[in-house]
Parts: sequence; C-alpha cells; structure tokens
Amino acid sequence: MTQHSKKILALCILAFLSFLLYLFFGLGNNWQFSLELRTTKLIAIFIVATCVGYSSVSFQTITNNKILTPSVMGFEAVYLLLQSILVFIFSDQTFKVLNSFQNFGVSILCMIGFSILIYSLIYKKTKNNLYLLVLVGLVFGMVMNSFSSFIQLLIDPNDFFILQGKMFASFNKINREILWYTIIIIIPTITFGFSLNKKLDIISLGKENAISLGIDYNKIVRYILIIIAILVALSTALIGPVGFLGLLTANLSYVLMKTYQHKLLLVASCLISFIVIVIGQFVMEHFLNLKTPLSTIINFIGGIYFMVLILKSKRL
Repeated sequence: MTQHSKKILALCILAFLSFLLYLFFGLGNNWQFSLELRTTKLIAIFIVATCVGYSSVSFQTITNNKILTPSVMGFEAVYLLLQSILVFIFSDQTFKVLNSFQNFGVSILCMIGFSILIYSLIYKKTKNNLYLLVLVGLVFGMVMNSFSSFIQLLIDPNDFFILQGKMFASFNKINREILWYTIIIIIPTITFGFSLNKKLDIISLGKENAISLGIDYNKIVRYILIIIAILVALSTALIGPVGFLGLLTANLSYVLMKTYQHKLLLVASCLISFIVIVIGQFVMEHFLNLKTPLSTIINFIGGIYFMVLILKSKRL
C-alpha cells in the first residue's frame, strides 16, 4: 500500500468514526426519532461535503491558484440574489408560485449562466492573473450582495422571514423536500466530474502546457464550470452559503496529500470536508448548545486563512 493510499484510508476511518459518533452519541429515550433526524442530517452533510470538496479543488485547478473558491468568486451570491428577487416579487406567495424543486431548478440554471459569464469575461481574456481574478470575483460578489441587501430592505418584514432562512448556512434547517432530488442529481454529476481527473492533472500544469499536450482546454474548463455551478447550487439550496469551508478543506488536502493527482486530492478534500462538518456540528450540538452557528466559526477561521494566503502569495 502506497503512502497516499494509507492517508486516504486513514481519512476514511476518521470519517466513519465521526459518522458513528454523531449518529449514536446521546440518543436518549426517543432514539428512533433521533436516529431518523441524524441520518437525514448525515446524508445532507455528505452531499454538501462532496459538493464543497470537489468544486473547491477543481475550481482552484482551472484558475491555477489555491486561493480562489466558488464562494469567493460570487457563486453563492447569485443564489442569494435570486432568492431575494423571488421573495420581493411574489412575497408570501413565493412557495405557491415556485415549489422547492422548481426553485432549486431555477437556481441551478442561474448559477450555470453565471459560470458561463465568468468564463467568457475572465478566463478567456486573462492569463492566470491572480489579483485580477480575485478583484473581479470579489466585485461580482459585492455587487450582487449589495443588490440583495437593497432588495431585502424593500421586502415586507413579514415576508423577510421567508428569505432569512436561506441567508445563512445551517445544518439544523436542511431542506428535506429537495434532499432526494439532490441525490439523483449529484450521482451522475460527480461521476462525470471524477471522469475528468486525468484532464485536471494536465490542466494543473497551465493552459499552454495543457493545450500542447493535446487537451481541449476551453471545452474541459466549460465542463468543470458547469459541474461546479451544479454542485454549489446543490449545497447552497440544501443548507445555505458555506463561505470559506472550501478554501480550508481544499488547502488541507494539498498539505496532507502532497500530490498533483486529482483522484487523490478530490477524494481527500471531500473526506476532510465531511469530517470537519460532522465534528463541528457534533461539538455545536452537544457542548455549545447551538449558541453559535457552525458556519459562523468556519467563515471566521476561513476569512483569516484567506488573508494569510493572500499575504503569503504577495511575499512570494
């Protein structure tokens, strides 16, 4: 067994132990209800972890840096803007006009459209300019967040509660209505994504090198961006924006695996995301009484780490 295989096996064991710990710890008398509730949460966490792990590593590969994530580039801001517009237009009739599945479908289409826009405006016209990419991504995110905030000010306070649950990531308010739809969507999406592992290995060498080695660079990047848009839409629709989680787990996978092979990096990133979320949620529920949302702590730590990475790259 190779060193990389041992590390993946260790992550699998740790993920399984964290799964058992969260599932069976402190079940209490009403254990049947607790098991059903926790199983649903764990399924959702596994889906979110897979979405975050794959989308973050693949996005950093096609942008050729380890700082950018779909969250930083504004993918989640698209979702929040869409939800704000829907509530503003339809108010308390939102769920009657669009059910959860229809809302989910529209969200995916909007995020795919945004990925195509990003590809057309940025990747075709820049040459791996890190600072320009970060600047454009942050500007897109800030503009959409500002527009969302403006719309939210116009929304009736009674209707704002419809939107409030979608604004912050919460593993205690999982959208169960679309949980099984996400499973149906994620299986073919992630299967196709992992089939591109070897092409991602080559793309990580840079655009010019990838093209010289026979890779249809533009075509593969379009595929990856569409996959990322679908995965981000899945995770965001299930639990809300996850912020800097992808930045943390992707970079942890690089440090741990120390390889260019995406078949290892992607699996490691997904497993690390799962472990971080499950252990974090376990601590929040059993020791902190849910006083602080897990997403708040992740975003706080991830934001600091993001600044450290930018300062480090500037010195280099």
